[in-house]
Amino acid sequence: MTDIKLIAFDADDTLWENEPFFTHAQDRFTNLLANYIEVENMHDRLYATEKKNLSIFGYGAKSFTLSMIETAIELSEGKITGKEIQQIIDFGKDLIQHPLEVLEGVEETLAALKGKYELMVLTKGDLFDQEAKLARSGLAAFFDHVEIVSEKDEATYQQIFNRYKVKAEDVLMIGNSLKSDILPMVALGAKAIHIPFHTTWVHELVDEKTLEGKEYHTVENIRNIISLINQ
Repeated sequence: MTDIKLIAFDADDTLWENEPFFTHAQDRFTNLLANYIEVENMHDRLYATEKKNLSIFGYGAKSFTLSMIETAIELSEGKITGKEIQQIIDFGKDLIQHPLEVLEGVEETLAALKGKYELMVLTKGDLFDQEAKLARSGLAAFFDHVEIVSEKDEATYQQIFNRYKVKAEDVLMIGNSLKSDILPMVALGAKAIHIPFHTTWVHELVDEKTLEGKEYHTVENIRNIISLINQ
């Protein structure tokens, strides 16, 4: 943890709660579709549509809403009503406008790091939605930089390193997703701290074998990164 110049934080489920709201929207969607079809693996069917649409719509609540609508039309064989489509749109609006809850320990941790390192929010998703969440969180003043990207992979991270004229080994990435936040950064030679969240979107899950030989730290609470950095 020496020679750190830039600390980058993932946003959703690292700084504030996010995935549980998507899970709630999925449950509402499943209940709505029960009027037409009984599908035990409804979440899997919806995810299949989401995954197919990622290259078209990207990540975020708006993309998720469009995928819910498409899945509803497909599974109901076109019988779903305009009123029910409006309900799905309302599920999406609720998802975008839900009250933001900053996770425990985040503010005090950012306050302890502010001024000692350059701090960055590095998140993926819809630009408007992520900017709005950062503004609502009250955390914006802690950060020197904000990067909202369409994908988190090695190529994207390398572009960010180049843009900020920073070496990978001088960067520390902190996030809840092994797939998006940790593994690509480690592959580039950056440092990484994984903070597991109690629920994870299936798209972000990784096989245990992919973690073999990868060097990164894991802490249970964001507060613990301070002592880890200071060691």
